[in-house]
Amino acid sequence: MTSMDGHRPGVTDFVHIGLVVEDLDETVRFLTLLGLDCGKPGVFSGEWIDRIIGLEDVTVEVVMARGPDGGDMFEVVRFHAPSAGAEEPAPAANRPGLRHVAFKVDDVRGVVDRVREAGWETVGEIVDYQNTFLLCYVRGPEGLIVELAERLGRAPG
Repeated sequence: MTSMDGHRPGVTDFVHIGLVVEDLDETVRFLTLLGLDCGKPGVFSGEWIDRIIGLEDVTVEVVMARGPDGGDMFEVVRFHAPSAGAEEPAPAANRPGLRHVAFKVDDVRGVVDRVREAGWETVGEIVDYQNTFLLCYVRGPEGLIVELAERLGRAPG
């Protein structure tokens, strides 16, 4: 559909990624370790949430994780009700679906060291991609995969 002025409605900006978790505190700890600024949790419920997500009697606890520019990156959500049920194993990196998010970092090795010291691991190893980027996947709580990308050989940008 196109408006009278020829504009075709569509995406105009990034808002956030919704991340549903069982352990809100552990996920916030991981995202903070990566360098995101996590706000204070808020609890929400009501008919408007039920209608948006198609569930009944919803109560959620939400933390917004923001990037260095202050923009929202993740809406981290833990459902108090209804319960999600049985846990599935963390999916492999090649499983179809939204599988990872990527962030630029200033020191991949330093972030990977912090991640490992905190008890999490890399999915593979740190790789030099064509002398342009150092890349590494890290796996956080509940299977969350984050790709870290450090630009090499020139000013950040």
